[in-house]
Amino acid sequence: MSVVTAWATAFIPSILLSAVVAQLLPEQPHPNFDGLTPGMLIFGLVVFAPVVETLIMGTVLLVLLRFVKPVTAIVLSAVGWGIAHSMQFPIWGLTIWWPFLVLSTLFVAWRERSLWLAFALPMVAHGMQNLGPALLIVSGKAG
Repeated sequence: MSVVTAWATAFIPSILLSAVVAQLLPEQPHPNFDGLTPGMLIFGLVVFAPVVETLIMGTVLLVLLRFVKPVTAIVLSAVGWGIAHSMQFPIWGLTIWWPFLVLSTLFVAWRERSLWLAFALPMVAHGMQNLGPALLIVSGKAG
């Protein structure tokens, strides 16, 4: 239930944010995945990126939580991921911070119960978050 709730809380607002940003900044370049086969793109966005990014996110959150309150750690994590994604494509960071706010919250909420679940649940929610856009990119329908 936590994964589905996190996915819905992350996905729906991020799609709305993406639409607003696209309207406000239509000339900005978007992420380009040319050169990747459909299988590589799906694997990269739905499996590899969620696993690697969640491992990094969780580790950083564990360190941050030693020094700051959970809300501050969550916000710093989300802003950090927005900045990291903006380094590749500035427009990306304007929408990516929201899903990472949700994923960071999920990690922090579960870390006391189970460190394994604190990593696993955001990984799955992140993969679900990326699945729709990955399928749109592969099908050529991404705008």
